[in-house]
Amino acid sequence: MHDSMAFVKDHVELTRRFFLQLGAAGVAAWSASSLAAQDPGTDALLTDAVAKLEYLTSLPSIKPGGRGNPPPSKLPRETLREVGLVPETWYLEVVPDTESELKNRPKLEQPLSRELGTALDWKGLMKLAERSAVRFLHVCTCTNVADPFHMCLWEGVPLREVIWMAGPKANVRRAFYYGYHNEQSKRFQSSLPLGRILEDPPGESPVILAYKMNGQDIPGPLGGPVRMIVPGAYGNKSIKWLQHIVLTNEFQANDSYAQANNDTESPIKTQARFIHAPTELQPGKPAALTGLAQVGMSGLSKVQYCVRSQNNPWPEHDPYLTKGDWKEATILPPPQHWGGGLPEGKLPAVPTQINPATGKPHVWPIRYTIVHWAALLGPLPAGKYDLCCRTIDANGLAQPMPRPLPKTGANAIQQVTLTVQA
Repeated sequence: MHDSMAFVKDHVELTRRFFLQLGAAGVAAWSASSLAAQDPGTDALLTDAVAKLEYLTSLPSIKPGGRGNPPPSKLPRETLREVGLVPETWYLEVVPDTESELKNRPKLEQPLSRELGTALDWKGLMKLAERSAVRFLHVCTCTNVADPFHMCLWEGVPLREVIWMAGPKANVRRAFYYGYHNEQSKRFQSSLPLGRILEDPPGESPVILAYKMNGQDIPGPLGGPVRMIVPGAYGNKSIKWLQHIVLTNEFQANDSYAQANNDTESPIKTQARFIHAPTELQPGKPAALTGLAQVGMSGLSKVQYCVRSQNNPWPEHDPYLTKGDWKEATILPPPQHWGGGLPEGKLPAVPTQINPATGKPHVWPIRYTIVHWAALLGPLPAGKYDLCCRTIDANGLAQPMPRPLPKTGANAIQQVTLTVQA
């Protein structure tokens, strides 16, 4: 069975059991739901819904991105080799910032430089991986887009291992980094404080030079052979086609996103999204709801939903819908089949969030990942309704706290119009 379909079968069965446990109403709601279909390919909307139910995203389904004309994903193989975007020619420089004030210029004992013949190559990276490789689960999500892009298992070498190879001695406060870019296009870069690179908060994964997704070499269109992955950060920090790291004494971010009026230091926010929500119902009929929640820095304790008649509009003084009749959904447990193209859907040894003795997550939900949720929507009289979902984080704060200020991470409450036919 195709890996994604194996996951769908596993996850839909898990969701089906949830509704059956709710008794007659749950059975009716599930039976009427298109999620109960045996063949997801028969319905375009269902196909889209079940694709989102796969926990780890299969690499062929991820839409490639990239800047430049043409973007790196469109370069021919021989050009990729010439510019260092295949393993056998890949390189990484770690050099001092030569544009800073001379008296406070960074000092490195051993810069990793192509000019000096000391740049890190693929063979050197794999040698580091033999003793220090780590794996962790992490969602890829954008500051200004509500839906997560993809959810993957990443493998790589902690960035600090390579920074120490360069021997920083003085005047280093941040690292900024960038990948291959067409010389005719603007360079896309990001940055981190040195402290976040060298040390990890308790329970946090390290910043890594990633070379695998879901146990496979990172494809070129997705940023391979090596890209940065920054735990807890939005995707603009996880630069693709990585080749250059510059250690600097500058104290502020010089990210491309910062120059575009984004808050580049804002961590991933916790939020809920619908996967399967009805837009039309018959009077007196229950309905099945499913969705996913993105688990940000503040963790996740609950997912909730509410339904409100459009004849009783939301108060103007309540823009964040705090007065809704919120009911709790059920956060579904970890999947038995993780999907994403992993052999038999099983996680490889010891991602950092997984207990090696039990093979189960240390905690669930896992921060900086996703979880799926389900709920039973009770019968409603004829009319039009606002159907909404939200999260309550581990601190007891309801989404959209922290408030959805533009450019700090999208987490507005999702609303769907539901029509119950007369």
